[in-house]
Amino acid sequence: MIPLRDTIQSRHYPVVTIALICVNAFVYMVQMAQGPEFQQFAYTYGLVPARYTVDEIGRQFTMGEQAFAMLSFMFLHGGLLHIVGNMWILYIFGDNVEDFMGSFNFLVFYLVGGFFSGMAHMMLNLESTTPVIGASGAVAAVMGAYFILYPTARILTLIPIVFIPFFIELPAYVFLGIWFMLQVINAAGTAGMDGPGIAWWAHIGGFVFGVVGIQLVRSWAGGAARESGKRWDGIRRKKSQHLQLIKPVSGDNDLDLKGEISVTPYEANAGTTKSVNIPVGFQKRMYRIKVPGGIENGNLLRLRGLGRKGPDGRVGDLYLDVRVEEPW
Repeated sequence: MIPLRDTIQSRHYPVVTIALICVNAFVYMVQMAQGPEFQQFAYTYGLVPARYTVDEIGRQFTMGEQAFAMLSFMFLHGGLLHIVGNMWILYIFGDNVEDFMGSFNFLVFYLVGGFFSGMAHMMLNLESTTPVIGASGAVAAVMGAYFILYPTARILTLIPIVFIPFFIELPAYVFLGIWFMLQVINAAGTAGMDGPGIAWWAHIGGFVFGVVGIQLVRSWAGGAARESGKRWDGIRRKKSQHLQLIKPVSGDNDLDLKGEISVTPYEANAGTTKSVNIPVGFQKRMYRIKVPGGIENGNLLRLRGLGRKGPDGRVGDLYLDVRVEEPW
């Protein structure tokens, strides 16, 4: 399952989320520049449980190196797919969690979640000499927080079946619940991680921290007030979601379909291009549409040939009702 987007529009630009993605990308380029020395690089800056539990190994590192590795391991990655996957999921879920708790608190939450994920792995692999690297545990903490904050949000999910892409909307609690159960199942079949592999318990530890930690953040930071509309100061968004889900409706005998598309006042004035996801039978298809500048609330956009097909072969159109509104 590959998440493509969620349906919750964040009210502010996710400054820390984007910054974390950039830092991870920069560190990845640094580690790739190590060439054949990457294994030693990962051993130095990755999380190696034996460095903290085996005296002979621990004495090879200074106290500062030991402490720094507790942080640096979550910015290293084992390959391109590893970092792209982690950063994409952070991008999908991080903006809303950051929007809820504020940028500084989100940064602390992310780093502490990554630390706890590393500790969860270490507790079950005390003498392992295999470096654990990757943002997966910290990202899992963000997913755990999202699971509590937005359980009914819809996640547009790509499920590749052979070579056919299948799109489906899943409630967040279903998507994240399935993801978490897969981690538990895989962890149950793994006694430990004595060699290269996936640190399943780090994922589980991060997710559990996110579920518990967000409850503490709610209590400490006045979550009820935030949910009622009081938000942290930040850079307000000017644009609505680039990818939008269209749910067309029609009359019994009408070949034309009707739906809605949302744009902000800024986009209505300047014009914009959106990707829309439209149900076609049991699948959903993606289309790119141009919203012209100067459009007003209630104007209709006509998409030819995207309506219903009649018994005589005629095909109706899809009309999108433009809703000009702030994205928060």
